[in-house]
Amino acid sequence: MGALPVFRWHLAPDGYATRRQLRARDLRPGGQGVAAQLERPRRRRPPLIAYLYRVDLAKPVRPMTAARWAALAKANTARRTCPHCRRDAGYVIPPSLGMCVPCAYPEPADALRSA
Repeated sequence: MGALPVFRWHLAPDGYATRRQLRARDLRPGGQGVAAQLERPRRRRPPLIAYLYRVDLAKPVRPMTAARWAALAKANTARRTCPHCRRDAGYVIPPSLGMCVPCAYPEPADALRSA
C-alpha cells in the first residue's frame, strides 16, 4: 500500500470529505479506510491533520430504531440520577462529584438559621 495523498487546506478535490462532513450529508465512512489527508499549516507548531474519506464509497447512516432510542433515554436518565439521594437532578451529574450538587455540598443547619 502506498502513501496517502496529502492536500493543503482548502485545496482538496471534490469527492473527499471528513467524517463530520459525511455526517452532515447523513453518510458514514462504512468501513472504508482513510483515502487522503488534509493539512492545515500553523505557525511554530506542527500542521493540523484531517483524514478524508471518499464520498462515493460512503454508506447512509443507519436510522435509530425504537429500541436504540429507548436505550439512549435510559442511559441519559441514569446519568441524571444521583446515586446518593436517587433523585433526578435535572442535569448530568458531574463525574468529578459523583453525586448531585446538594448532596455533594450540603448546607449546614446553622447557616440556614443565621440567614
